[in-house]
Amino acid sequence: MINPLGLDLDVWPRTARLEPDGEISVGGLRLTSLAAAYGTPAYILDEADVRSRCRSYVAAFTAAEVAYAGKAFLCRAMARWVAQEGLSLAVCSAGELAVARSVSFPPGRIILHGNAKTPGDLHAAFGYGVGRIVIDSASEIVRLAAHAPARQRVLIRVTPGVDAHTHRAVATGVEDQKFGFSLSARAAADAAHRVIAHPELELAGLHCHLGSQLTDLAAYEDAARKLIALMAALRDQRGITLGELNMGGGHAVPYVAGDPDFDLAGFADRMRRVIRDECARLRLPVPHLVIEPGRAIVNRAILTLYRVLVVKHAGPGRRFVAVDGGMSDNPRPELYGAKYSVRAVRPSGAGPELVTVVGRHCEAGDVLAADVLLAADIRPGDFIAVPGTGAYNHSMASNYNMVGRPPVVAVRDGAARLLVRRETNSDLLLRDTGL
Repeated sequence: MINPLGLDLDVWPRTARLEPDGEISVGGLRLTSLAAAYGTPAYILDEADVRSRCRSYVAAFTAAEVAYAGKAFLCRAMARWVAQEGLSLAVCSAGELAVARSVSFPPGRIILHGNAKTPGDLHAAFGYGVGRIVIDSASEIVRLAAHAPARQRVLIRVTPGVDAHTHRAVATGVEDQKFGFSLSARAAADAAHRVIAHPELELAGLHCHLGSQLTDLAAYEDAARKLIALMAALRDQRGITLGELNMGGGHAVPYVAGDPDFDLAGFADRMRRVIRDECARLRLPVPHLVIEPGRAIVNRAILTLYRVLVVKHAGPGRRFVAVDGGMSDNPRPELYGAKYSVRAVRPSGAGPELVTVVGRHCEAGDVLAADVLLAADIRPGDFIAVPGTGAYNHSMASNYNMVGRPPVVAVRDGAARLLVRRETNSDLLLRDTGL
């Protein structure tokens, strides 16, 4: 979808605009002004975009619960926005929980995940009274029962054996991976029986997560049918009726033109239908539905702003544009082969030329975008913007080559504010206590 001023809103933040002189603005602020004020590289976050997508999910699932998956991107402001928009929050570490606790996120609306939760994770969860803990291993059942200070509501994470086979997907709903209890091997049913045997635990429901970048709605329907069948079996065998069905997230977002998007309205309608129909067939009460979007909420709300440092020709037809960031602030091209759109901020009348945008790190794999079109007159000092960098970039950023992590700058209605400051050399040295 191209907005009236020439930017593809499938990959750019919703308030992004191409100004009359050809410059790009987000949230009413020009990117060149933001670069001057906050330096580069920098993550620029469109607050209105985040809130709009939160509201879209809440509107689509009026009778269900939407829990934002904090692993995609989390800071204190983000946690506060999510709470204000009425979403719950899924966390997977004591650190993510500390962020939520620092803004007084309602503990009953927090779900703790993790395939290998540490004692520190569980201690933090018990200390704050999180609403639900997702059990991922048999040993965790015993630990939870032994240490829970009060009766703890839990979910069993089920591996339903559903492979969505979708565009650049990471599958976690299939067998032979580290998450959850296998449905076909009866491990999920056995885990449920064990939980029921512990009075310290309340089995609230079942959870599954099929993977990431998924567009196949039929896969979600298949998984829902399998989990509801397990609910019916537990009712028949143990006389227990589970009240919650958590279908996870993984909803796809486009990164470049032509990438498929996720049919949110279709997903909501089909999930309601399949759950209602299966429950009617098996004579089960309709469970409370929970979904956990992360990337779908935040990815398009953030772009990364870089400064060009070097433009280099390297043999016939090969031109490199090196910027002042790279794999330390965006590891996904190297880890997952992720593709990104790239755009120069300065307007140019020069024709396009095929280039490879690379980072500053001493690593051959430090490539942000291979074979993309930029103006032929791109030069050192220019700024380039990479949209669609909201999910997992700030979360997975590193200090490779002892480079400080970029700031996060929120923009809204012509105003900017710093959410996370730039990491400095002094920050890096604070942890080095060896002298």
